[in-house]
Amino acid sequence: MQSSTKAFQYSYRPKIDNLNWSNVSELELSVVVPIYNEVDSIPELIRAIATTLKQNQLNYEIICIDDGSTDGSTELLKQLARIRNDLQAIILRRNYGQTASMAAGFKHAKGKVIVTLDGDLQNNPADIPQLLAKLEEGYDLVSGWRKNRQDAALTRLLPSKIANWLIGRVTGVQLHDYGCSLKAYRAELIADMNLYGELHRFLPALAFIEGAKIAEIPVGHQARRYGQSKYGLGRTLRVVMDLFTIAFMKTFLTRPMHVFGLLGFLSMSAGTLLGIYLTFVKLVLNLSIGDRPLLFLTVVLILTGVQLFCFGLLAELLMRTYHESQSRPIYRVRKIYRKRSQQIE
Repeated sequence: MQSSTKAFQYSYRPKIDNLNWSNVSELELSVVVPIYNEVDSIPELIRAIATTLKQNQLNYEIICIDDGSTDGSTELLKQLARIRNDLQAIILRRNYGQTASMAAGFKHAKGKVIVTLDGDLQNNPADIPQLLAKLEEGYDLVSGWRKNRQDAALTRLLPSKIANWLIGRVTGVQLHDYGCSLKAYRAELIADMNLYGELHRFLPALAFIEGAKIAEIPVGHQARRYGQSKYGLGRTLRVVMDLFTIAFMKTFLTRPMHVFGLLGFLSMSAGTLLGIYLTFVKLVLNLSIGDRPLLFLTVVLILTGVQLFCFGLLAELLMRTYHESQSRPIYRVRKIYRKRSQQIE
């Protein structure tokens, strides 16, 4: 679906007719916006979100999470929240990062659908109805694609392209733009995901682990008008490390012994074979082995294998405790069908 709206002209689209909600008057939409030092952008952003959603006759709430701002954003959000019925301002005690801000917004969101976007006016709120329309086609998550991204080529675009390719290869979720904050989620999907670290950029991959149907559509993007970007090349290493976490969760979340046990088996097997060889050298060939580096390698491989097996057992116990203590199932049901066309969602 191609976006026809020019970014930040705010000549909003007419009401989208293919929003086939069962009862739009009862729809609750939560728009979650992490804020960090965006005092100049906040008033225009909130007006733009409200105008778009009112024109599309959607019941909504706007949740702005102030992540320890120091430029006056905190006081501005407090003032706006006192006079606007559609705005909820959540003020965090300090700067925790975007993942924590989004987690706080998700926790306080009451909508059946949750939309996220950045607070710097680079995402266009007028694209929200497009996301909702695509979501109604049966998807659980719709991600924006900044097809004509207005950012620096060397410091932002090139690292982003590399990261998107790498994440897609590792996770199996092929998206053009993992870094786009403009996304729409069904609330029940968010309820199954716990965010920590800096995993907000991997939300589509986490949703895929939960069995979500994911789509991507082009959205508008505008060059930054106020302030400075909070991201740079320094986050590349953090992205790579988080990617290892996601890859492990995707494959071995419920069976960690499969990876630790396999590595332990390989290590002990190699150590055992070397031990047999050294035993042959000592007993049959009657040669000294005490000063051979191969002896130390044999001991290290066997001990490493034992430790990996122990890690695997501990990880299995931790995962069982995690799932059982939270009554968290290891599967997700999309729909249940019964006789007489009785369908339960």
